[in-house]
Amino acid sequence: MRDPAKKYFNCSDRERAIFEAGIKLGTIYHQYVGVPVNLSNLKSLENAMRESMMVQPFVKNAVVTIDPDVVKKRQGVYKYITLTGEMLHVSVTIKYGKEQITAKLSYVPEMDYPLMYLDGGE
Repeated sequence: MRDPAKKYFNCSDRERAIFEAGIKLGTIYHQYVGVPVNLSNLKSLENAMRESMMVQPFVKNAVVTIDPDVVKKRQGVYKYITLTGEMLHVSVTIKYGKEQITAKLSYVPEMDYPLMYLDGGE
């Protein structure tokens, strides 16, 4: 894919791929956390999140899962809860130039934090 913005980036292809992954994961987190979720819309929400990443530049693959056990456990009187970072498991693979990286968003219990990080690589 031709990149008209390439001239604005003073970095390697790997660094640009990592930058792009951060944009995608940050978008997922900040756009969807707080959305109402229950077991009836869980799969469609996962699919919407995945598809929104797949249309963005340089995305080769994306996987989104929402932990159904957390959703089941926390449903309140109205039978839904709001999506939190603790429920998300997201993986995005970016290909930029000759570089390909995979980045993830997952809740890390010992940190009590939904962490965005680079996977071991491909």
